[in-house]
Amino acid sequence: MSLETDLLLDRRRLKRRLVFWRVLSVIAVVAAVLAGLRTSGLAPGARIARVAVDGLITENRKLTEAINELATDDTAKALIVSINSPGGSVSGGESLHDAIAHVAERKPVVAVMRGLAASAGYMVAVPANRIFAREATLTGSIGVLLEAPEFSGLLDKLGIGTERIRSGPLKDEPSLVRPLSPEGKEALQGLVNDMYDQFVGMVATGRHMDAAKVRSMADGRAYTGRQALSLGLVDAIGGEEEAKVWLASEKGISASLPIEDVSTGGFARNALSGQLGEMFQEIWKTLISQSVSLDGAWAIWQRSGH
Repeated sequence: MSLETDLLLDRRRLKRRLVFWRVLSVIAVVAAVLAGLRTSGLAPGARIARVAVDGLITENRKLTEAINELATDDTAKALIVSINSPGGSVSGGESLHDAIAHVAERKPVVAVMRGLAASAGYMVAVPANRIFAREATLTGSIGVLLEAPEFSGLLDKLGIGTERIRSGPLKDEPSLVRPLSPEGKEALQGLVNDMYDQFVGMVATGRHMDAAKVRSMADGRAYTGRQALSLGLVDAIGGEEEAKVWLASEKGISASLPIEDVSTGGFARNALSGQLGEMFQEIWKTLISQSVSLDGAWAIWQRSGH
């Protein structure tokens, strides 16, 4: 073996060793920094957690789990639920409602309604100990909606017919290709009525109201924050600053505590996807759910197109 070959092999061995020790040094430095943060008290400590409920509400397992975990998180001294939503699926609103109620059993919870907190957006607010809204916040719209498109008239004009084989008389209700039968409409109305009763029960429990009083306001209409205050659907006019003042004065939660958003994704997802990615995801979910599937029932505020 030539001298040049020996030198080349030695150089490669030295480079591998150098890379190994550099990597090991970086790991050691990172570990030392993290240990120093823990011992110096700079690691995350007492805080007020904030959960943002924005846009259409659908089933979100990660968010529901993150909220539930706050109940046993000793660093989270209180929870602020920040809402700007027209509503969404009944089951999605129910899961968030129940998770927030679970936290409210153990620590103070405040709901802060921003521009819009209607239907399922209002549903997720009612377990809070205190609800704040702006005077112009649109809220309420307590009710349930089940819609399905029906194209039988168009198909008749195109000369297109359909055949159906079903296990029972209501299995294809609602259908894309034929109008609802009286029996099908009655059955689906029963589903909507039952979900509506559940919604009314949530509001009655959360707002400490008689169910009959809730029903008198729960005809689907939306209210301004000022109207909702007079009806007892919210507790005060204000925003996050007023919520912090209330937490300090009524619950003894220091106003100097930092407010930290509850995150359900990693750094890459939060940094790269952001609200734009979430918006397209919610739009897609909405388009899919507006079908004949029976889990497409919505508690959502819809302005009339007429």
